[in-house]
Amino acid sequence: MSMVTRTDSRSAAQHAADSHDLIRVHGARVNNLKDVSVEIPKRRLTVFTGVSGSGKSSLVFDTIAAESQRLINETYSAFLQGFMPSLARPEVDLLDGLTTAIIVDQERMGANPRSTVGTATDANAMLRILFSRLGQPHLGSPNAYSFNLPSVRASGAITVERGAKTKTEKATFTQLGGMCPRCEGMGSLNDFDLTALYDESRSLSDGGLKVPGYSMDGWYGRLFQGIGLDLDKPIGRYTKKEMHDLLYKEPTKIKVEGVNLTYEGVIPKVQKSMLSKDVDALQPHVRRFVERAVTFTTCTECGGTRLTQEALGSRIRGKNIANVCAMQISDLARWVRDLDEPSVAPLLTGLQHLLDSFAEIGLGYLSLDRPSGTLSGGEAQRTKMIRHLGSSLTDVTYVFDEPTIGLHPHDIQRMNGLLLQLRDKGNTVLVVEHKPEAIAIADHVVDLGPGAGTGGGEVVFEGTVAGLRASGTLTGRHLDDRAALKPSVRTPSGALEVRGAGTHNLQDVDVDVPLGVLCVVTGVAGSGKSSLIHGSVAGRDGVVVVDQGAIRGSRRSNPATYTGLLEPIRKAFAKANGVKPALFSSNSEGACPTCNGAGVIYTDLGVMATVESPCEECEGKRFQAAVLEYTLGGRNISEVLAMSVAEAEEFFGDGEARLPAAHAILSRLADVGLGYLTLGQPLTTLSGGERQRLKLAAQMAEKGDVYVLDEPTTGLHLADVEQLLGLLDRLVDSGRSVLVIEHHQAVMAHADWLIDLGPGAGHDGGRIVFEGTPADLVADRSTLTGQHLAAYVGG
Repeated sequence: MSMVTRTDSRSAAQHAADSHDLIRVHGARVNNLKDVSVEIPKRRLTVFTGVSGSGKSSLVFDTIAAESQRLINETYSAFLQGFMPSLARPEVDLLDGLTTAIIVDQERMGANPRSTVGTATDANAMLRILFSRLGQPHLGSPNAYSFNLPSVRASGAITVERGAKTKTEKATFTQLGGMCPRCEGMGSLNDFDLTALYDESRSLSDGGLKVPGYSMDGWYGRLFQGIGLDLDKPIGRYTKKEMHDLLYKEPTKIKVEGVNLTYEGVIPKVQKSMLSKDVDALQPHVRRFVERAVTFTTCTECGGTRLTQEALGSRIRGKNIANVCAMQISDLARWVRDLDEPSVAPLLTGLQHLLDSFAEIGLGYLSLDRPSGTLSGGEAQRTKMIRHLGSSLTDVTYVFDEPTIGLHPHDIQRMNGLLLQLRDKGNTVLVVEHKPEAIAIADHVVDLGPGAGTGGGEVVFEGTVAGLRASGTLTGRHLDDRAALKPSVRTPSGALEVRGAGTHNLQDVDVDVPLGVLCVVTGVAGSGKSSLIHGSVAGRDGVVVVDQGAIRGSRRSNPATYTGLLEPIRKAFAKANGVKPALFSSNSEGACPTCNGAGVIYTDLGVMATVESPCEECEGKRFQAAVLEYTLGGRNISEVLAMSVAEAEEFFGDGEARLPAAHAILSRLADVGLGYLTLGQPLTTLSGGERQRLKLAAQMAEKGDVYVLDEPTTGLHLADVEQLLGLLDRLVDSGRSVLVIEHHQAVMAHADWLIDLGPGAGHDGGRIVFEGTPADLVADRSTLTGQHLAAYVGG
């Protein structure tokens, strides 16, 4: 029964339970929302549009989805709730008609070194059961094929009860696990370069140990003394035993100054504290140390497969579980289809469906042994989607955050089909999106604006896509924008030569990347764009890579601290008031003593999750009351941090607070389209696209010759893309070379040179299918990109 007939026949015949057809939001005030009220139809696809920072995520994620999740969490026992993040009630007058929300976001998947695409999607679990049933020779339970479980052996006395008698017998148990004993299921071994660990000509007290965090003034110095090492003797003159104690000694309990402590050699300590974590999640200085001091080599015993020899010896039709996981998923789906084993028919059907979902969603080019930490944001989001496609849930709300990220126009059509498929099962689908092709399929559109930050936060249009086109809002006006091909292109000043590139799926690629121009690398998802750039271009001198990875920093970091903007501001405040700069840092002397400058107080409730509440003393301002009495240009430091980039640019631009050093950084932030960010907003709250643009603004001051950008249009509204193109042009005109991995046709049309990879994904890609100007590509039309670009520019 369609919704229209249902609303028309609101008679006594209609059951009251069927009348809840809307999710109603009244008076939402989260972040920058200004008392927003919307009514969203259920069991329809609603797209939320608007410029970056207009409040889309605040409405969809921080209001609707957050409240839905909070209400569900409240139904669990207090014990379970203790393991869940505690969610504050969003600032909203009324939320009505909510259904269970499932959020499919772009957060990178857990970077546990043992997590792979297979373990993250249950495909591995199914394959392990399959091998435990059909593998020859037969090994035992599915655990024997798991690289996350070690083999366990135990022997001892057991009590056997027989009738009224009990007797003790000796027994030995073995539980077979599949983890390779040499590399512990990691697939690689690490060797230490000892010259990077210590300087043998210096003593420990003279800073001979090069490991970050080991200072001899603190407990480490006392520990080394406690184990009997001479702190003043050069490390190179240590005896064999002293060297062993310093580097390799196993954990040993010792007493230092009356305190019981455990001493452990430097190498096992570094292995536990640094190498068991994902390298990318480490702080920059620690990461640089690990990259210098540790070499990773493929484990010789398991050949990088992570599994024991027994597990590798058990095969189905000549393939062991490692061979199967290394296959491209589209090939593996064919292999599973050919297995005809009635004994495991239901398992094969489930596995078949799962593998076909990968192909359907455009991830058929991955393999199950791919570490999940190496997936891009878009790939991670689509991998999470796979779980929901086969789900039998209906009447739930699915919330997507730009599902078209990282997708070629060719793949967007497939993604649209999947969103409609979820809707047609009777679910409410809410999508935050910028791409016109994805907005076009909406049943209902909510456009937020009119601007970003404090200039946004209002609903400027609600209705159909046709209504949006005619509405005259910023999104409506730009919906049919088509970038034209440039009349003339720049001539390259030189070339970066890439020869014989073979990273991942690249097939011995030779290419000359032109310098001094705007060069765009494109191709369908999985065709090898990132492999080419990160594998062959990124490591060279003068190449600055700006990607969307998380910015390393704590919840105290914000755009002002990250870009170095706070330094000149603190000095200007100090100079104007005749006090020292440290007072104007919320991480130093000026911090509010109650919350230590965090602005919020974290209450640890033991079993329950930690609760955040604004600090009552400083009211979330982070500074001591005395510090707030010092002003610069009539504003105190807290008011300055609450300004948006655009306001601050004006404030520090002229007048009493004129500060050229700060103004230069602020104008770079405004250039990259971040004028709406507030200076004190925690970095942990930024989206992937915002993080990349913040890095770009920070890097623009550095002396790089070649800039590599990875999909800089992520999270940008159609109107902001023009501003980004202007920025890229300015970079090129100032003598830099810009290399962009991009799917957005407006950026392709604006390029001076295009490198198109393909023709397909995975092992069907990895070749260069076209090099030349955008006009040549449109005229040629032999590649998928060419066809889509031709349609886009109306060529």
